[in-house]
Amino acid sequence: MENDFLFRVTDLKQLLYCPRIPFFDYVAQVPKRPTAKMELGKEQHAVIEGLEERRVLKRYGLEDGQREFRVRLTSYRLGLTGILDMLITTSAGLFPVEFKISSGKPATHHKYQLAAYALLVEDQRGQPIRQGFLYFHPAREIYPVLFTQSVKEYAKRGIRELSMLVGKGACPDPPRRRERCRECEYHLYCGDL
Repeated sequence: MENDFLFRVTDLKQLLYCPRIPFFDYVAQVPKRPTAKMELGKEQHAVIEGLEERRVLKRYGLEDGQREFRVRLTSYRLGLTGILDMLITTSAGLFPVEFKISSGKPATHHKYQLAAYALLVEDQRGQPIRQGFLYFHPAREIYPVLFTQSVKEYAKRGIRELSMLVGKGACPDPPRRRERCRECEYHLYCGDL
């Protein structure tokens, strides 16, 4: 079954971070004001890409391979589209990589964003994807992420939840972790926060 409408991979990440973000994007369609953190993230992605072009793949535990940057991926079957930060192609397989500008560690929403990209790569390239990486800057930490069948199914379920959220049109409950609201571009629209 093919979808006419495509969600962005970042929508799945946002759903897991706070379901109100896709609600404000698609249902309420309120204007988005990029935060300073978002602007910094755009600038830092270019810096990371420049560094990655010169690095050896051993940091990822890989012996050989080629890198592709800003890989546009679309699947009408999945109802999903996005731009993957980097795809490493090796003799051992394909490895999606997402760059994150954070001093923290990977969170659930990062893992499933990467899993959604893995689904897109599988769909477009016709190869199973078993592992990817999250690259955290400025710490320059690389975190491997395994894509089990249950991880992939959870990502697919998230895509279906996005559809239901938009279809229902009702504002979802706020996130349990309210500290996330401080840096959100939509915090001014949440009357109960």
